[in-house]
Amino acid sequence: MPEPLYTLKDVSFSYSENILALNGLDLTIGKGERIALIGANGTGKSTLLGLLDALQFPSSGTIEALGRTLTERAMNDAAFQRQFRSAVGFVFQNPDIQLFCPTVREDIIFGPLQLGVDKTEIVRKLDEIASRLRIAHLLDRSPFQLSIGEKKKIAVASVLIIAPDVLLLDEPTAGLDPRTTRDIMDVLDEEHSKGKTIIMATHDLHIVEEIADTVHVFGSDKKIIRSGTAEEILTDHIFLQENNLMHSHVSRYLHQK
Repeated sequence: MPEPLYTLKDVSFSYSENILALNGLDLTIGKGERIALIGANGTGKSTLLGLLDALQFPSSGTIEALGRTLTERAMNDAAFQRQFRSAVGFVFQNPDIQLFCPTVREDIIFGPLQLGVDKTEIVRKLDEIASRLRIAHLLDRSPFQLSIGEKKKIAVASVLIIAPDVLLLDEPTAGLDPRTTRDIMDVLDEEHSKGKTIIMATHDLHIVEEIADTVHVFGSDKKIIRSGTAEEILTDHIFLQENNLMHSHVSRYLHQK
């Protein structure tokens, strides 16, 4: 069993008294794991990622990470906040949330500058990441001039440059062409080979087997209703159909292959 990185006990979250987003979640995430979160819209996947990134906190229950309980008080501790933000990186579903500087270059280096990383090291990392993601030609452009695929790459780069131990990704390949998807998948594979923990929410079942060793399926009751290997989950077409994760005509096509 890998060293526990996150421990969630009976975690629930509500956006208001009438809008339950997560319901009594128990989950342990080990260091170096690759996890896919799948489920229909509104089942709690993005909410969980926000909790794991300490952007919001449980309405009830506890989340332990990096040796502390994640609370507003803990995140107001400057030393712990710096440690946590250096260790955990979040790629949002909508890259426009992350891109707000005049140029791509400034967006990518914003994080490490805030964390006090040496400027020479930032330049070195920027060059390396720009090469890996094939975005060097975009560095002096405005983020608002980019395609959705280019924006996704920049958002990923802005997280990778911090060199976090944990990568949280919300639909990182949604709406992307095959080549851009491949570029992002290759980078995530490289990061995992370095021992990084990767937790990704996705609706793209075609990539799940490649990016995840463990799959957690969220149901309409805002709980994890099943966990297993990618093969165990993805080959159960009836289960996927029942939980709005696969169209029946897709299932018939896969059975015919």
